[in-house]
Amino acid sequence: MRTLPIAWKFRLQFFRRLGLLLCVTIVPFGLAQATQPANPSADAAIRIQGYSIDVSLDPAHRSLAATTRVDFTALENLATVEFRLNPALHVASVADGSGNILSATQDDGKIVVTPASSLALGSNAAWTFTYSGVFDGNSRNVLRLASIGDPVSYLLYRADWFPVVGDGTQRFRATIHVHVPVGQRVLGSGPTGTPHPDANGQMVFDFDWPRPGFPGTILAGKFEGPFAADGGSQVRVYLIEHGSNANSAAAQPSGEKIAATAAKQYSEFAAQFGLAETGQLNIVELPDDTLPAAWAPEIAAIAGNQLHTADYARLLANTIARQWWGEQVSPASRNDAWITNGMCRYAELENLRRTATPAVTADAILNVSASALAYNKVPLADVARYPEFSREFEAMTYDKGAMIFRMLRWQIGEAAFQQTLRGILSQRDKSISSAKVEQIAEAASHENLGPFFTQWLNNTGAPTLDDKWTLYRLGNNQGFRTLGEIDEDLDLFQMPVEVQVETEGKTVTKRVDAMGPQTQFTIDTFGIPTKVSLDPQRWLLRNDDALQVRVHILRGMAKAAANDDAGAIAEYRAALALDATSSLASYRLGEVYFRQRNYQAAEDAFRAALNGDGVPKWTEVWSDLQLGRIFDASGQRDRAINEYREAMETHDDTSGAVTLASDSLKHPYAPPTGEARR
Repeated sequence: MRTLPIAWKFRLQFFRRLGLLLCVTIVPFGLAQATQPANPSADAAIRIQGYSIDVSLDPAHRSLAATTRVDFTALENLATVEFRLNPALHVASVADGSGNILSATQDDGKIVVTPASSLALGSNAAWTFTYSGVFDGNSRNVLRLASIGDPVSYLLYRADWFPVVGDGTQRFRATIHVHVPVGQRVLGSGPTGTPHPDANGQMVFDFDWPRPGFPGTILAGKFEGPFAADGGSQVRVYLIEHGSNANSAAAQPSGEKIAATAAKQYSEFAAQFGLAETGQLNIVELPDDTLPAAWAPEIAAIAGNQLHTADYARLLANTIARQWWGEQVSPASRNDAWITNGMCRYAELENLRRTATPAVTADAILNVSASALAYNKVPLADVARYPEFSREFEAMTYDKGAMIFRMLRWQIGEAAFQQTLRGILSQRDKSISSAKVEQIAEAASHENLGPFFTQWLNNTGAPTLDDKWTLYRLGNNQGFRTLGEIDEDLDLFQMPVEVQVETEGKTVTKRVDAMGPQTQFTIDTFGIPTKVSLDPQRWLLRNDDALQVRVHILRGMAKAAANDDAGAIAEYRAALALDATSSLASYRLGEVYFRQRNYQAAEDAFRAALNGDGVPKWTEVWSDLQLGRIFDASGQRDRAINEYREAMETHDDTSGAVTLASDSLKHPYAPPTGEARR
C-alpha cells in the first residue's frame, strides 16, 4: 500500500525495510550481501590509482569469479596493507607485479596482505587479486548492494565487490571486462566497443573510465530499450524485460515518458551547472526490493516501484544531479558529504519549483527543513561520527545540506551563488572540502562568510523568529510607516531576513540584515498594512510551530518504519498538540491504527484528517480510500462503496489512489492474513 506524500514517499518505502529514514542509494534483488561498514577509515594508508577488473557473472548459480589488478601508491611506510572485500567473496590468491604470491589473511570483509618486502612511502605497486563467491542472500549485513540472478544482476561500487580502501571518497580509474551469458546486456561507465564472445561462449562487455571518479558499478541482465526522447538526446532508458513482445510494446510509452523527463532534467542541469563529463546518461530500472536509487558515471539506476509512479521525477532529478554532484566533484571526507548530497537535494527542489505549483514546492521545502532539524544533535562539520546510511547522516547531509545552499543563495545573491557553484565544479582537485566551498563563495560574493558557515556547519541550532511592529500614518497622504523589530533566540545569529508587509493594495518586501536577539526595521507603504511576515519564502532554516509539527510527523514515520507503533503514536499526538488541524498528522496516526486493525481509532483519525487543514492535498483522497477499506473490513460494503466514490470524485491519483478506489468498487478490500501488529 503506497500512501506517502511526494516529499517523503520514496524514502519511507525503503526505510520500512531498513529502519532508517533518508537515503538515496540502492539494495539488491534480495540475494546479495552488503558490506558497507559502519565507520570505514577515512585515512587510508594507500591511494588507489586504478583498477583493471575481469569478472564473469553466472546468474544461474548466483555467483561471480573475478581477477582484479589494483594499482596504488603507499602513503606511508607499510609492512602490511588492509583492503575491504565483500565477505561473500573468497580470495584464492594475491600476487605482486613480479608474480610473487603474497601472504593474505581474510576475515569478515577485511583482507590483510603482506608484501614480499615492506612498501616505502611514495612507492607504487600493482597487486592482482583472484577471488570468487556466491551471493545467496544469507548476509548478516543490513544493506545489500550487490545481486546476481535473473532477470537482473548488479554490482554497486559500495558493495565492495572488488578490493577497496578508506571511506569511499577516494576517486579512481577503472577498466572493467564483464562476461555474461548470451542474450544479456551490460551497462557500466565508459563503454569502449561492441560486445564480443569469449572462449567459453559468453559475451564480453568492455568499459573504460580513464578519469579519476567512481566507475565501479555494473548492471547486467535482460532489459527493454533503449528508449529515448525526441531530438537526438543522449539520455537512454532501460527497463527490465518481462519476457514477451506484448510487454515490450506496453513498456514503450513508459520508457519514452521517462526518457523525455530525464532528458529535460539533464538539459536543465547542464544549463545550470555546465556540461557533464560525457553527455551520455543511462537511466536503468532495477527490481522493486532495492533502495530507491544508485548512480555511477553515465548511470542513474532507479528501483521499478519508484520509477513507475506519478511521483518519480523528484527521485530521478536527485539521481541525475549526481553526474555533477558526486562524479564531477566529490566530498574530500565524509564530513564534507553535505556538499554533494545537499546539492543533489537542492537540484531536486529546484526542478520541483520549475515543474510544480508554488504550494507543492513550499510544502517540499517545509518537509526538507523539518528533516534537517529532526536529528540535528551534532554539528554538520562532525557528521562522520554517524554511520553513512543512518537516518541522522542522511537527514543532515541531504536536507540540512540543501538548506545551507538555499540560504547561501539568499545570503550572497543569485549571480554570486551561480558563480560559486560553477567555481566548485571547476576545481582541479575534484575532492572538495567545506573550507574550499567557503573560500570559493567568498571570492564570488566579496563577502566575509565565516559567520555564515560557522553558524550552519559548526553549530546545531536554528533560530526562532518573531516580530513586533507599530503602525504610523505619514502626513500629506504619504501612506503609512511600519516600525518593527525582529526578535530571535540565538545570540550569535546574523543573516538577512526577508520582511513582507501586506496591505490593502500592494505587498512590500524588504531585506533586513538581522544580527543578535533584536533587529529594528522600517518599511513605508502607501496602503494600510494588514499583516507582517518574516521570511515568507522560507529562505532560512528556522524553527516555528509549523516546522515542529513536521518534525514530530517525520520522527513518527521513522518510528513506524522501525515497527515502534507506540513511539509513532506519541510523535503524531505531539504534532496534533501543536496543531490540532494538521491533516497530515491525523492521517499518519490513522495509518498506525489501521495497521493494528484498531479500526474505530483509525476511522476517527481519518475523519479528523478530512476535517483538518487539507495539507497536503493527497490526505483527502487517501483518507476516503482508507475509510472505505475500514468499512469493507467491518462488513459494511455499502458504506465502503460510498467512500470509494468520494475518493474517485477528488480526481487526485496521488500514488495510484483513484485507481485503487476504482478497483475496490469491484473487489472489496480484505485485510492481510495473519496477526495484526500491536
